Amino acid sequence: MFMQTSDFDYFLPESSIAQTPAEPRDSSRLLVLHRATDTIEHRIFREIGDYLHPGDLLIVNQTRVIPARLSARKETGGRAEILLLRREDERTWECLVGGKGLSPGKTLTLADGLQAEIIASLEGSRRRVRFAEPVENHLPQDGVMPLPPYIHEKLDNPERYQTVYAKTPGSAAAPTAGLHFTPRLLDELKQKGIGLAEVTLHVGLDTFAPVTEDDPRQHKIHTEWCELNEETARQINATKAAGGRVIAVGTTSVRTLESAAGGQGGVKPFSGPTSIYILPGYEYKVVDAIITNFHLPKSTLIMMISAFAGRERVLATYQTAIREGYRFFSFGDAMLIL
Repeated sequence: MFMQTSDFDYFLPESSIAQTPAEPRDSSRLLVLHRATDTIEHRIFREIGDYLHPGDLLIVNQTRVIPARLSARKETGGRAEILLLRREDERTWECLVGGKGLSPGKTLTLADGLQAEIIASLEGSRRRVRFAEPVENHLPQDGVMPLPPYIHEKLDNPERYQTVYAKTPGSAAAPTAGLHFTPRLLDELKQKGIGLAEVTLHVGLDTFAPVTEDDPRQHKIHTEWCELNEETARQINATKAAGGRVIAVGTTSVRTLESAAGGQGGVKPFSGPTSIYILPGYEYKVVDAIITNFHLPKSTLIMMISAFAGRERVLATYQTAIREGYRFFSFGDAMLIL
């Protein structure tokens, strides 16, 4: 199948990019796309239970965003910035480092005096950085929540960039499809007989990077650490065996589920890095439905959704969403693709 990155481009007015989250969380809008009938419905997210059946299983990513943006000073006294991307060991991180002349051997100092040595240059402005002690201890006072670059409003409450079920720290960005759930809505779904199972995928900032190659197959997909444990595997396989649907909450859950795919639509426990790259032509093995937000043009995420629902249908749906005033990206509205 021949495709070009430009096939996944679309024009989005800047006014469509959500700058603040909906209040309350489940008051965001919900566009329901039915693949079988090629029809669209416009609803409110708290009504999502109308489309879920007893015996269905929601898969949520319980990762927690860390306050990963750190201000620092160079040895010369000049300003620098460190953005934590991926923990390699107790004191070593892959980071994005902002500032001139920051080559291996240079030392940066955080506001509270913690020192960080640059030990290797990686691609672009990425650096391998070794802290004098575990940096996690310093994040509560030094770290700032790393909002995506297209959000220009200050976030008054950092918890609004966390899902209500976030547990394990490790992400540089939120799994944003889950931001629409409230404890009350989750309770209502549980009472209706809809199951909930957790996976973990620590989200990297490459999630927001557009594909720059003309041929998307030439793009080097980002690697992220994920885990699907034995209990979640058991729930998924039991759901499949009983004829229920596995509904991925967000593209991070999709990546984890498809990375753990076993035979007969089931999964096996999985823990480790995944570099799965889902493009049109991919046959989904586990996921039956997806809850997701509206994604950036030419991103790997809109390609993933196009593999599930069809490129032309997805782009036409996005145009409808723009006309109808839906809010896009991380703090935006949601889609349910059935």
